[in-house]
Amino acid sequence: MTIRKLDNGKHIYVVDTTLRDGEQTAGVVFANDEKVAIAELLNDLGIDQLEVGIPTMGGDEKEAIKKIVKRNLKSSIMAWNRAVTSDIDQSIDCGVDAVAISISVSDIHIKHKLKTSREWVIENMCKAVEYAKRSGLYVSVNGEDASRADRDFLVKFIESAKNSGADRFRYCDTVGIMDPFKIYTDIKYLDEKTNFDIEMHTHNDFGMATANAVAGVKAGASYVGVTVNGLGERAGNAALEEVIMTFKYLFNYDVDIDTKKFREVSEYVSRASGRVLPAWKAIVGDNMFAHESGIHADGAIKNPKNYEAFDPDVVGLERQIVIGKHSGKAAIINKFKEYGMDLTQDESDGILNLVRATSVRLKRSLFDKELVKLYKDYKESLKARVN
Repeated sequence: MTIRKLDNGKHIYVVDTTLRDGEQTAGVVFANDEKVAIAELLNDLGIDQLEVGIPTMGGDEKEAIKKIVKRNLKSSIMAWNRAVTSDIDQSIDCGVDAVAISISVSDIHIKHKLKTSREWVIENMCKAVEYAKRSGLYVSVNGEDASRADRDFLVKFIESAKNSGADRFRYCDTVGIMDPFKIYTDIKYLDEKTNFDIEMHTHNDFGMATANAVAGVKAGASYVGVTVNGLGERAGNAALEEVIMTFKYLFNYDVDIDTKKFREVSEYVSRASGRVLPAWKAIVGDNMFAHESGIHADGAIKNPKNYEAFDPDVVGLERQIVIGKHSGKAAIINKFKEYGMDLTQDESDGILNLVRATSVRLKRSLFDKELVKLYKDYKESLKARVN
């Protein structure tokens, strides 16, 4: 059990879909060994369930899924399927213990994508669920485009899934058009009407995937879908590291996940996906604990809590005092102490002026060797003046 709400003791389960929805990012392909490695990293973090791929694709996809299953990980291993029995047969052949059965639920999808009716959707979903349950699988029913579906139809859809033996309903904000206030209202309504486990699956088209995922959990959802670094189709999904740290630090939930490995996992997925991990990325980016501005650097030196919400080692990072255009004297003095040099006030003033001028000229912060050179230049200029 990954997360526990301390106010009511309710458990929240984390479902990572980096290896399925994350790999559906345009242009991203994981090698088979990379898929296995990512699954093992996520298992080591303590993630409850891993959605690892789409068996009906066959070939390398099935081979990778079978390799992951053979690792006998603690995490539940889920495969994604259409509401088609042949898809489920492929998942059974891979040996997974859980399946996601996905079907469109919005009228726009039913009319323009499936070209059928609401009744057809429920009928085929129920057949697929019953078929999977007869094989002893855990079943998540995915309501594709649920955020644009009629709420009362969703209630009927969920009740039908429940009666067919499904274990939970995945609420998909497929095109990322929800906001946290609306999604809270909708999930609360569905939770109260159906009393069924709901999973949040949110996309980031308007930059609110994490906020929407969290809002859904606050409204009553007990599962939350995520990907490492927010990888996913178009603008991506709710980021695993952001969602978990929000629960841990903003809501003070009991989180049984090894967050110290977040940076390691993020870097590996970044390299494997060929997607750069931005320096400004929340939680795991290089700039999370980098301080340059004079006031901020001074405050961080005196007490890191002045400008840091949590310690860097919590997510596998280190604090950095960056020297550049916006640095102040305190940062200069502190940096040179690292070199075993105690600067006088006059020296720190003089070197600071050189640092700022050099930083503007180079359009970046300075490296340690450059700082040492500036110190030597400063001392030589003083000698020249005396002579």
